[in-house]
Amino acid sequence: MMKTAEVLKEHSFLERLVGDWTVSSPEMSGGKDWTENVRSLHGIWFVAEGTGLMPDGRQAATILTLGYNAEKGKYVGSWIGSMMDYMWVYEGEVDASGNVLDLYTTGPDFNGEGLADYREQITFLDPDHRTFTSSARQPDGSWKQFMEAHYTRKI
Repeated sequence: MMKTAEVLKEHSFLERLVGDWTVSSPEMSGGKDWTENVRSLHGIWFVAEGTGLMPDGRQAATILTLGYNAEKGKYVGSWIGSMMDYMWVYEGEVDASGNVLDLYTTGPDFNGEGLADYREQITFLDPDHRTFTSSARQPDGSWKQFMEAHYTRKI
């Protein structure tokens, strides 16, 4: 029988995401702001729904899910967007500062064919501001950032 999930201390990081946000990212939106609403499913799962315009002017929507898997001892999640037919699956951890969630995934290589390794980071600057950055693993093992979005809580 499956054990019922319990809210753990690790979920408190994700709780900070809940609310309505304005999102700005030149790479993602051509300078037009997006909006994001994040809700909690009883403190266990967190669902972020984003909407905005792509650089080509088309409307787009995204859904990010995040939670904590106690058995794995890892944060887990997924991301889908109306602009692609690939589901990104994440696994990661919060860094020592307690303000950065490192999420690792594999997905289409934007520079060619096949798959590549990526790292997404959610960084809390303060309770009302956070960033989301995406980096691709380079041949030497380092990470090269290619996207950054800034989130401001709507008050």
